[in-house]
Amino acid sequence: MNVTKVFDDIYVSIDIGTTKICVLVAKKIDKDNVQIIGIGKHPSDGLKKGVVVDIAKTVHSIKEAVKEAEFVSGHTIETAVIGISGNHINSFNSSGAVPIKRKKVNQYDIVNVIAAAKAVPIPLGQQILHVLPQYYIIDGHDKVRDPIEMHGVRLEAQVHIITGSVASVQNLVRCCEMAGVKVVDIVLEQLASADAVLSVDERELGVAVLDIGGGTSDFALYQNNSIKHTMVLPIAGNHFTNDVAIGIQATINDAERIKQKYGTACLDLLTNLDEDIELDMVHGFAKSTIKRSYLVKIIEPRAKELLTLVYKDVEKYSLKPFMTTGLVLTGGGSLLKGMRELAQEIFQVPVRIGVPKTDYVALESLNSPIYATAYGLLLHTIKKESSSMDSVNGPMAAKIFFKMKAWVSDFF
Repeated sequence: MNVTKVFDDIYVSIDIGTTKICVLVAKKIDKDNVQIIGIGKHPSDGLKKGVVVDIAKTVHSIKEAVKEAEFVSGHTIETAVIGISGNHINSFNSSGAVPIKRKKVNQYDIVNVIAAAKAVPIPLGQQILHVLPQYYIIDGHDKVRDPIEMHGVRLEAQVHIITGSVASVQNLVRCCEMAGVKVVDIVLEQLASADAVLSVDERELGVAVLDIGGGTSDFALYQNNSIKHTMVLPIAGNHFTNDVAIGIQATINDAERIKQKYGTACLDLLTNLDEDIELDMVHGFAKSTIKRSYLVKIIEPRAKELLTLVYKDVEKYSLKPFMTTGLVLTGGGSLLKGMRELAQEIFQVPVRIGVPKTDYVALESLNSPIYATAYGLLLHTIKKESSSMDSVNGPMAAKIFFKMKAWVSDFF
């Protein structure tokens, strides 16, 4: 197959997960939509809880996924946006204020007030990944989303700041470079997943999204179309699999198979408690069977632990009133039977499973939560690009774009 260079209207995302590497190649349709023209997947080997622990294995996994995506799309992949997660991610809210120089707010004032809001002490070894505006206030009056062209003398901004470990980011970027791909941006995974699975109304009225991956579970809460809270939990799908492997003395591969085929997170949903499940034993070639009810009694406590920890975080920061439209579960872990029902029982809000929203036919169906992060990375990229182009033009646009991306170069 002939392979061509990637053009300006072609975008590439790489979801570097603990269990899988997923590469999507997309063509931009308009400022809000892309069409997938290539998909590459490969088992991830070299990460633990979202953090690189073996560079050589991670590089190999990325190379294989990229190679498949290049073959399918017919394009050489040289640059990409990647997602990041892990227990090293931290977040907090901050505020700043500046005088409005020309008595009418312009983009310079926005840049300056955001710079003031993020001028806070950052722990040693951490780097700011995202500064996300929540709202603005002019002269102490009501909160506004877009203060451009509004008159006043003092501009305030409330922002949500997300930080990550410098070393973890360096290792992730280095792995991509060794695989022949230059990283042009890094996005927190739950922000990307939210872009893929949430509706405009949900983000406006108030909604939470929980992306249950292989190594981490990533939580984010939105209202008034702005981020209110984020967190990362080091408990996810692999922990379910390991629990099953230990509990029934099976291989990891067999435990994963059994979890997906027979597992459920809610014993009350099980109708055939006495169903026998055949499994491969860890030692030797002996076959054995277990009751399905026994399997569920292993999985259900872990599922409750995960969802309860998230709920405790919601309670700690009094976030429940913001979950007006409910909770959206996504990521591979959301496919476990009973997770939706268990989450609804714990949170006492409507719960649905989130899949990527796309109106364009792809080479492979994206109608699965496992593609939420990779697809969301593409949407996040074109949305940021469109936003920076719409807000200002010329040198100022380039300056603001540089400010958004400058932290990537800080790692090298």
